[in-house]
Amino acid sequence: MAKQQQQQPGMNRFYLLLGGLAVVGVGVLAYLASGGGAVSIPANVTVLAADTAGFRGYLVGSPDAPVEITEYADYQCPGCAGFAVVQWPSIKERLVDTGRLRWRFRDFPLDGPHVFARLAAHSVACADEQGRFLEQNDRIYATQTSWTRGGADGAFRTAAQANGLDMDRYDECMRSARYAGRIQASVEEGVRLGVGGTPTFLAGGRLYPTGLNYDDVRRIVDSLAPVAPTP
Repeated sequence: MAKQQQQQPGMNRFYLLLGGLAVVGVGVLAYLASGGGAVSIPANVTVLAADTAGFRGYLVGSPDAPVEITEYADYQCPGCAGFAVVQWPSIKERLVDTGRLRWRFRDFPLDGPHVFARLAAHSVACADEQGRFLEQNDRIYATQTSWTRGGADGAFRTAAQANGLDMDRYDECMRSARYAGRIQASVEEGVRLGVGGTPTFLAGGRLYPTGLNYDDVRRIVDSLAPVAPTP
């Protein structure tokens, strides 16, 4: 779980509500994403209809899967990285790829303690433009310890290069900050549902605000869509 979820509930509420999930007075989160200059991702923007039109999250799995689980996550959250690196590969292989489960990824950056989370979320959105969502998602999580300790300067761009993205398109996308509203919409959705930390999972109308493993997810899927016994 993200560090602030381990703190007292009042602190979680503080971080979530103060400044609309941003520290009061902070208009943007700006960091060097490449040697080409600073990239600014607005943190408390007004969400427009165009920001969410035709998009309700990053969906992985069959549209006909009987169960959907939503994960609200923060790229700088250690618990989210642990889930992505250790649990997600088995969940994808055994439940998603077999058609039993569809996974819905949603951004929930915790701006106070995690200053690079929104920038990471935008990097993944730009990779998604080129059909590389999972590749960028997985690589950013896998290298979290490195870029968090040493700063995110250039790290996300390096990941994009390693994933084979067209870097001119990627750089333009990052400079535009065009997915800031989409990220904010995802945060606001989570707040409305009662998400208080990361990772939090939504399945069958219930929130699971604790770390899940493969067995937990399988049990949830089995409870929502039991497998018919073999005759």
